[in-house]
Amino acid sequence: MARLNRRPRLPRPEAGPVPAGPPDPHWEQLELSAPGQSRLFHSRHWTAASVSNPALDQARAIASRLGETRGWNPRIQEETARALAVMLASHVPGEKIPWSALEPALRPRDLSVSRTAEILSIAGLLDDDRVLPLAEWAEAKLATLAPGIADCARSWAGALLHGTPRSLPRNPDTARIYLRSAHPILQDWSARYDHLREVTARDAAAAIGALTGHQRRKTLTALRSLTRHCKKNGMIFADPAARIRSTPRPEPMILPLPPARISTATGAAVTPAARLALALAAVHALRPDAIRHLALGDIDLGNRRITVSGQSRPLDDLTRKLITGWLAWRRERWPRTSSPYLLVNNQTAMTTRPVSENWLTSFFRGLGVTLEQLRVDRQLDEALTAGPDPLHLASVFGIGDETAIRYASAARHLLASAAEDQSPR
Repeated sequence: MARLNRRPRLPRPEAGPVPAGPPDPHWEQLELSAPGQSRLFHSRHWTAASVSNPALDQARAIASRLGETRGWNPRIQEETARALAVMLASHVPGEKIPWSALEPALRPRDLSVSRTAEILSIAGLLDDDRVLPLAEWAEAKLATLAPGIADCARSWAGALLHGTPRSLPRNPDTARIYLRSAHPILQDWSARYDHLREVTARDAAAAIGALTGHQRRKTLTALRSLTRHCKKNGMIFADPAARIRSTPRPEPMILPLPPARISTATGAAVTPAARLALALAAVHALRPDAIRHLALGDIDLGNRRITVSGQSRPLDDLTRKLITGWLAWRRERWPRTSSPYLLVNNQTAMTTRPVSENWLTSFFRGLGVTLEQLRVDRQLDEALTAGPDPLHLASVFGIGDETAIRYASAARHLLASAAEDQSPR
């Protein structure tokens, strides 16, 4: 078979001058390597310890201190060392790593971007060039307005997001709602006017008068915030929305939860974290945000006290038992964690940030009852049991005067209705 497959050799042509042909198709233009694109990491198995320079040694020392204080396990320590080596292997003295270069270099290697960025920031080697998604969304909205009106709205949006020397930044969700509510009116005015100072009080009243209900109140609040900011900063001469009256918002009636829903929530709490969150909401009336930020220092098991928003409360036997069980499980699951918060999970055990609200509420999702509803039911139950006294509710739960009066009024109405429904005998 070998002889059959042999082919006769052709005579070799005489050597002559090689004609100039097209360039080699495999030739490529050399490019400068970006951070994380060094040739050192082309191999599948490379060692981070083999790379060294002054900036990398400084970042490694910072990572070592963070790992000791936060209880990083060996896997996280190794991944952090690899990530720092990827970003600082070809570092030049005085150069800063842009944030936009972290994700393309670390995500394909399954390395943490946030942890690496924190270490680089502490070392002074990070250039935070991020653009907030909310800022991009706001700029896209403002691009459809007239230039003068867009300048006023842009200054107002910047004050909402970043604050001013005399005001604090607002919640990003609040800023988004305000801009989304005011945008249709500003877009309508942009078709007729070039600047917000041309808008009259009649125009503002007509725009608000065309709305009803919750949409009217929300849009009026946003428009007042815009015009007050522009009037204060000298962008307009008069406030066109100053004299528009807002309709009072009807307060919804607070009703107790049916026992079946409470039983459903109790049956769904099968993990130590879920049972503890359920007790904190249904017994101590804590909001989900307060549960997330509850620190270990706020729990005094010896004196049976719990501190919420600076107010010390007695710790009941049920909650104390659940806290003790959760701490034992937490100690077994994450023995080296140094998180200051009571509740932790796999993502936050090696960090100093609280758990997310999405993780906390996921235990009761789709059940028809939420932690917020359990909190409201607990405060209403206290008003029905101890009497509709606003001072008592304010002292027990640390709520405001208006909120305490609202719960007391709801309890008084429910007690009066129950008395009327009974037989005279």
